[in-house]
Amino acid sequence: MHRFMSELLDTTERIRQYAHDLFMQYGLKNVSMDEIAKGLGISKKTIYQYYTDKDQLVEEVVKSVINENQQNCEFDRSRAKDAVHEEFLAIDRMMEMFHSMNPSLLYDMQKNYPSAFKIFLAHKNDYIYGVIKANIIRGIKEGLFRDDINIEVLTKYRVESIVLPFNPDFHNKTKSSLAIIEEEITLHFLYGLVSQKGYKQIIKYKEKRQIKK
Repeated sequence: MHRFMSELLDTTERIRQYAHDLFMQYGLKNVSMDEIAKGLGISKKTIYQYYTDKDQLVEEVVKSVINENQQNCEFDRSRAKDAVHEEFLAIDRMMEMFHSMNPSLLYDMQKNYPSAFKIFLAHKNDYIYGVIKANIIRGIKEGLFRDDINIEVLTKYRVESIVLPFNPDFHNKTKSSLAIIEEEITLHFLYGLVSQKGYKQIIKYKEKRQIKK
C-alpha cells in the first residue's frame, strides 16, 4: 500500500511539474494534454487517471507555484535586514521567476481557466497585498520610507503594478523581457517611497548587486 501511494504521488508530481515547465514557457492555451503526454512518454489516458481534465491540472500547477512563492517570500522576509533590503530580495526572486515566464500566462488563465484565476486572485489580493502593506509599515517605522504616504492607496497600487506587465496591451508594445520590466517597475515604486535615509539604502543595495553580477 505504501509503495502504491508513493508511485501515485510520484506520477502525479511528475505530470504536474512537466506541465508547469511547458505552461511557463509557452503559456496555458498553447499547451495541450497530448503534448504533455507525449513529452512524458505516457498516454493521455494515463494523465486522466491523475487529473480529471486540463482545468484541474492548471489549478494544481497554480497552487504549487503560489505555495512555493509564499514559502520563498516568508524566507526572504525573515532574513531581510530592513524594508529596502526586503524589496531587493523580492526583485531577485521576481527576476528568477519571470526570466523564462510567458507573458501571456495570466491573460490565458483569466480568459480560459477561471477557477485557477480565482485562486491566483485570492493570492494577489490577500497574501501579496498583506506582504506589501507590512513592508511599507516596516519601512516607515525604520525611517526608510516617508511617513506622509497613504499606505492603503500605495499598497493597492503596488499590487496592481505587479500584474500590469502581463496585460497584452502592455507587453506586446514593450521590447524588454518580463523580468526586466518587473525590476524597473519595482525600483520606480521603491524610489517613490523612500526617505533620504532610505535612498542611501537603495544605492547601497544596488552597488552590492552590481558587485555580485
